[in-house]
Amino acid sequence: MVGISQPAVSALVAKGVLKNGDPAGAWLHSYCANLREQAAGRASEGGLDLVQERARLAKEQADKFAMVNAQTRKELAPISLIELVLANMARQVAGVLEALPIQIKRAAKNLSSEDLRLITDEIAKARNMAAALKLDWDEIDGLVGNSASD
Repeated sequence: MVGISQPAVSALVAKGVLKNGDPAGAWLHSYCANLREQAAGRASEGGLDLVQERARLAKEQADKFAMVNAQTRKELAPISLIELVLANMARQVAGVLEALPIQIKRAAKNLSSEDLRLITDEIAKARNMAAALKLDWDEIDGLVGNSASD
């Protein structure tokens, strides 16, 4: 009646679009309703679900606009820029730390060489810890998530 094969009819019955025992008029109505749903994108044949694909696309577009807005508000920056800022700051801090033992020696004449060695060693430990720092994205996400709720 509508030009589809028996296997196509069987597939529609298996999907519940057509019901066994219904008259031809009911089948025609159900078949046309299914076609309208597919054309409107609310139902799909095969592996591609248009409704889900549209929802996914809409979410991706919303995420893109949210990122652009966050960049505009200066809440988001490229990782390469953050790395440059952190490297520059680390160089400045290292310079200050390296000068501390000399400044302490000048200011406190009564410190022993053992005291100055202890200070120098502790500064070296702090500097080495900073140099060995690796980015842990799970930890960063946790920090960002916690600060957002504060």
